Amino acid sequence: MAGNEVRIIGGIWKGRKLRFPAIADLRPTLGRARGSLFNWLAGEIHGARCLDLFAGSGALGFEALSRGAAHVAFVERNRNAAQAIRDNIAQLEAANAEVFAIPAQRFLRRQGPAWDIIFLDPPFTSKDFAQTLELIQQLGLLQPDGRVYFERPRRQSLPASPHWQVAKANHAGDTQFGLLRLTQPQTPDQNLSV
Repeated sequence: MAGNEVRIIGGIWKGRKLRFPAIADLRPTLGRARGSLFNWLAGEIHGARCLDLFAGSGALGFEALSRGAAHVAFVERNRNAAQAIRDNIAQLEAANAEVFAIPAQRFLRRQGPAWDIIFLDPPFTSKDFAQTLELIQQLGLLQPDGRVYFERPRRQSLPASPHWQVAKANHAGDTQFGLLRLTQPQTPDQNLSV
């Protein structure tokens, strides 16, 4: 990655660069983490409806589109970052993408059809992770066999919840990342842990 650019690592746009503004707390998902994520989703990404919350550079959503996702909604409250995502959509001629320049939780409360894959990667300094995950579950915004991708600081444990189970997990540097799926209520000793 050079300057404020990140490369798409797979699919029809492999090697294409996404440009984004210098904004505090905007850190694109590392190539290693994106590679692991899309290997995990290899059989599920084609034709999927994806939601990129706290989109930042939009790297996750564009990677999904490049690999055959049917639609991606990018949600990014910072207007400069949202405009950069729009510019990248235009550059790539991505007709199956839309951008919402509003806070993630406000977008979720609009209630729409459930998503196949939700990318949940708020800034590490944000306190929004647990509440956003809870909203996704409470509002029924994930398909029953859907997945939520998460990124968190490696030293922070995931919030305990009887509704979510870690399907896959890994780490790169000081970041932990993985896939969550909805599950039946569990006993407290089976709560999330990575």
